[in-house]
This record gives sequence, structure tokens and C-alpha cells, in this order.
Amino acid sequence: MMRFLKGFGLSFAAACSAALSVPAAASGDLLVAPTRLVLDGSRGTEVVLNNIGAEAATYRISLEIKRMTAAGGLDEIAEDDANDAEKTALAMIAFSPRRVSLLPNQPQVIRVGVRVPEGTPAGEYRAHMLFRAVPDATPAADAAKPSGEGVSIALTPIYGITIPVIVRVGDLGAEAVIGDAWVSEGSDGPAFNFDLTRTGSRSVYGDIEVTRPGLPEPLLLARGIAVYPEVGARKVSLRVPPELAAKLKGPVHIRYSEDREIGGETIDQADRVVK
Repeated sequence: MMRFLKGFGLSFAAACSAALSVPAAASGDLLVAPTRLVLDGSRGTEVVLNNIGAEAATYRISLEIKRMTAAGGLDEIAEDDANDAEKTALAMIAFSPRRVSLLPNQPQVIRVGVRVPEGTPAGEYRAHMLFRAVPDATPAADAAKPSGEGVSIALTPIYGITIPVIVRVGDLGAEAVIGDAWVSEGSDGPAFNFDLTRTGSRSVYGDIEVTRPGLPEPLLLARGIAVYPEVGARKVSLRVPPELAAKLKGPVHIRYSEDREIGGETIDQADRVVK
């Protein structure tokens, strides 16, 4: 895992080279790294985009508001419905450029900074940066062709990726506690589930490791598990293959730890009997 690319002065070449080892999110033909930004107002950082497709593509970058639900999902919130903290996040986060056109295998650095107004209350402020593909203009004759029974409409999927941009103001802290754990069966297959409760003034974020006493290797590893400040608790649901779901039943040890890049210290750990 690569460290965040910090500082507006980081050279473009270095950023592109380092991006190869950073955790990245991909959608369609776009690769984005890193997948999470945390800013304290003292310095900026950078995101690297890479067009991994076979054709040139254009992407538009914007900010949007998302709120976490108790089920762990993220609901998109219209700007008119944003609360004061969410509007403050939109106002203080700056980035450039806002639109890029990339040739195949061409990377692009997006510079991200923050300006915290004097008197801003202590707390965590978050917006989500959206990277969305801009579809090519399609001639009307190609987009809608008549058929024997009417008009045939050609639909073009628009791909997008979002990453959280978090601004922390003041001395903040948080704790998390692992609750009950169980295996469930759903239409998409089995899942390993557990409750995660958060207290404090900021989000928690880290990795989950599930081990079985007497076995040398973990049964399950999952990275990037977050609980944002708008919820005090959430359910974490991790889809697993049927053969792993069976192994996860019974006594296990669950460890929730900070990201390895910031030390990997234990946030909480618990012994559970999974049913």
C-alpha cells in the first residue's frame, strides 16, 4: 500500500510511478488511486487517474454528499438537502482540474487542497469526489434507429467512481466495538456479518481479520471498513464463497485494526461464536 501522494510540489512523474502500488478503485476503464483522502488543512494532496482502456476517454470530476446508513450503504444527498457540516465540506475542499481527457494508459494528477475558514467548529467534514466518464457524442442517426415496431434507443452506460475526502478540524478521537457476528444466506450467496459500533468525534476506518484458534492463516481479510460520524453503528456484511462460509461458523477471533499505513494498531478485537 502506497502512502498518500502529499504536497502540491510532488512531481508528476513520481506520482504516476508511485500510483502503481497504491490501493486503487476501478470502474469501466478508469483507475483511481488512492481510494481515500484525509486532510487537516495544513497541506494538499493528490489523486492519480489512469485510463486503462484501449481508447481515449474524458472524465468529469465533481464533489457530492453521501451519508452512511445503518446497513453500511451510502445514500447520495442533494445539495439542497445537505446539512451545515456537509455544505461546509463542499465549500472548503478545492481541486483541479475538473475535467480531463486521457489517452490509453495515460495518467493524470488531480491536485486536492482544503481551506478551513477561521472559526470552523471542531469536527470531521466529508465530501465524496466523483470521477465520471463523459460519453462520446453519438450522431442522432446512430442513437435512435427505427425498427419494424417503433424506435430503437441505444443506451450508453456512464461509469463513475467516488472516493471520500475527509477534513479533520481540531483534536478528534473515536473508538469502535465489535458486536455480534453471524453467517447469513442471501440471493447473492452467503455473507459473513458483524455489528460495529462507533463512539467519538470522527470516523473509524481499518481492516478486519478473522482467525480461528489453532489455524496458522486468517480465514478472512477485508480492508477499508469504515463507520462515518453520521451513524453510531452499522452492520458490516462481507460476501464469501459457500466453502468459506462453512469454515467461518464456530469460534473465531475478530480483529479490527487501523490501516497499516498509519501503524496498524488494534481498534478492537473480540472472540465470537458464529452461527
